Formats: sequence, C-alpha cells, structure tokens
Amino acid sequence: MGRRIAKDAAAAAAAPGTAASPPERPAYRDANVLRWAGAYTASAVGDGVYYLALSWAAVRGGSPAEAGAAVAVSAVPRALLMLGGGVVADRVGPRRVVIGSDAARAVTVLGLAALLLAADPGLWLLAAVAVVFGALDALFMPAVGALPPRIAPPGQLARIQGMRGLATRLATVVGAPLGGLAIAVGGPVAAFGAAGLLFALSVPLLLAVRLSPLPVDTSAPAPATPTTPLRDLVDGLRHIRRHRVLGPLLAVIGLSDLGFVGPMNIGLVLLADERGWGAAGMGWILAGFAVGSGAASLLLTVRGRVPRAGLVQGLAIVAGSAAVAALAVAPNAAAAAAVAVVIGLLTGLNGVLCNALLQTQSDPAHLGRVTSVATLLSLGLAPLSFPVTGAAIALWGTVPVFAVSAAICAAGGVYGLLRTPLRRADLPR
Repeated sequence: MGRRIAKDAAAAAAAPGTAASPPERPAYRDANVLRWAGAYTASAVGDGVYYLALSWAAVRGGSPAEAGAAVAVSAVPRALLMLGGGVVADRVGPRRVVIGSDAARAVTVLGLAALLLAADPGLWLLAAVAVVFGALDALFMPAVGALPPRIAPPGQLARIQGMRGLATRLATVVGAPLGGLAIAVGGPVAAFGAAGLLFALSVPLLLAVRLSPLPVDTSAPAPATPTTPLRDLVDGLRHIRRHRVLGPLLAVIGLSDLGFVGPMNIGLVLLADERGWGAAGMGWILAGFAVGSGAASLLLTVRGRVPRAGLVQGLAIVAGSAAVAALAVAPNAAAAAAVAVVIGLLTGLNGVLCNALLQTQSDPAHLGRVTSVATLLSLGLAPLSFPVTGAAIALWGTVPVFAVSAAICAAGGVYGLLRTPLRRADLPR
C-alpha cells in the first residue's frame, strides 16, 4: 500500500503543469549512500577477518572435529533467529539494529582478543563467541537488507545492490589476506583485534547516515489490537504469500540457491581434487568467479537499471545453471576458470536483480521480514546441501552431481519465467 501511495505521489509530480523534479543523483555520487557503503564494507571485511581468526584459533586449540564444531555452531542461532531478526528490524528500525549489532560484535570480538591475550580459556570460549556472533548475524542481516530504501529513492536501489555486491567481493579479496597478515604478526589476538576495530569503524559511519521517512498509508485502518512480534511475523509471511511477485521470487531464490551452493562450495573442492588441479587450480576458478561477479555488480552500479529485470534474472539463472553443469566437464583448470567467469557474471547479475526486486516490490514497512526469509533460504537452508553434495559425489562422481544440481538451479529460473507477474516485473526508472 505504501508503494502505491509513493507511485501516486510521483505521478502527481510528473503531471502537466507541475515543475519537473531534478534528476536523481546516482547512488555512487551520493555522500549519504557512500557512508552506508563504507560502513557495510568495513563490516564485511571484519567478517572475513573474524572467521579466519576463529578457524585458526580453533584448529590450534583442539582436534579437527572439535575445531569444525566450534566454527560451525554459529549457524544454529543464525538460522533459528533469522525470522525474528526481520521482525526486530521492522519494529525498531533497520539502522538502529545494524548499529547495535555491529557495536555488539565489536565489543564481543575485542573482548575475546583481550581474554586470549590474558589466558588460554580453550575451545569452549570460541564456541560461546561463535554462538553470540551467530545470534547477532540473525539481527544484522535482515536489517542491512532493509536499510537501502530508507537512504535512497527507488530508482537508485539497483545501483545500491551493485555497490553492495562490490563491497562483498572486496571483502572476499581483502578479508582473508588481512586476517592472515594479522595472524602472522600477532597471532589470533591481533586478528580478532583487527576484526573488532573494523566492526567499530562501521558505527560512526552508520550514525552519520540520514534516513528518509517511509510512506504512510493514512487510509489504512488502525489495528484493532496492539501488534506483537508473533503477529508481526505472521503479517510479514502473509504479505509474502499474497504478493504476486514476492512469493514466486522467494521460491526462485530458494530453488536456485539450493542447486548452486553445493557444487560451487564443497563440489568445487572435490572437483579440483578429482582432476588433479590442486589448490592453485581451485584458486584460479574462484578468482574467475569473483571477476565475473564483480563485473556484474560494477555494471549495475554504473548503469543503475536493467530493463525487464524479472525476465533477465530468470534467463540469467537458466544460463548460469548450464554453465555450472559445464564446469564439471571442463578439460583443464584454465577452461574451468573461464567457465567460472561466466558463472560469476550470470549469478552476480541474478543476485543483484533479485535483491533489487525484493526491495522495490516489497512494502518498505515489511522489508526486514521479507529480507529475513530470503536470507534464511540462501544462508540457512541452502547450505544443508553441502553434506548431500559431498556424499553424492563420493557415490556417483562430479559430472552427474553437477548436472543434477544445475537442473535444480535451472528449475528455479524456469519457474520464475512461467510466473507472469514476476517475469514482467521491472525496476523503477
């Protein structure tokens, strides 16, 4: 309803006899957006440093199985609390939640560094911090997805998603080497300290971000009873179910990620080992994927809009799925790296467009809850395919498993193309 009011206001402003509004400033030239992008980048790089430091400290403190459990335990609260994090973002406001979660992450990680400097408390402390970190992630992720519509007009949201994709790629490239350098210089204490400082750096940048008010529907009746978090969650799920675009779009995200993450994570490691490409070959493949994904994000950052976004994202999923299947039959590491560039370009384009459509199609007042569902599908449920992918490759080899995974991914794209409202969905001009 709020989106319809915003559209009516925009139509009235463009009516004959009214003064033409000045053109929008591109997001990459907007100081307010750049402050948000700087905060997001600092936080994303901090994530990379933190996870490397946690893995290193866990491996040094126990057996491989114990270390794996200490690192993986953060996924439990993240998945369990993700939907609740979306409710909190919509009730409290996404900027407050992002600032609070980043400040809490800074205090938690810096406190861990101080404890490790003073003593060696063992794996239990690392596991406890991982649980706290997972719970804070469940608050941070929906809120950071709900923030862009409050800092820029709808026509700039695709650019902001492109900038977010670039920040993610930068964090991938910079985070691990920075964490490794910190460990080499001062051990896990220095690495945790660096991660905490990066989280802390995002807080003043976020405090300086100006927010625009959400459109208010004055014609909507007031709720008969005060809302509760549970009612808000049910209302958000109902908003998704009844929406002609959001429901199909989230189904597309779930299916495509389910078919994609297994081959491109554990599957890629097993493929490189099976073909004798080694760590160097796998590194080139990952670099190719990063180049393609970064190029897609840069394209959207500069261009700002892709016509017929719903159609393009569906076609990108189908074409990207074919490239995933082709990766398993590449004759050598160089050819696999070239295929990975194509995969990164197509999946990066699809990811940016999906996020932009989520943000422009959803009522902004529900965006935290919508983002939490999308994040749960991508980061909570899809990784469950990792052990299935590994076991299937052990039984049948890489080529059939990559082919089946690609078919599942393509099914998501085909489903989106068959749903007319999603196929015809477009981004604001």
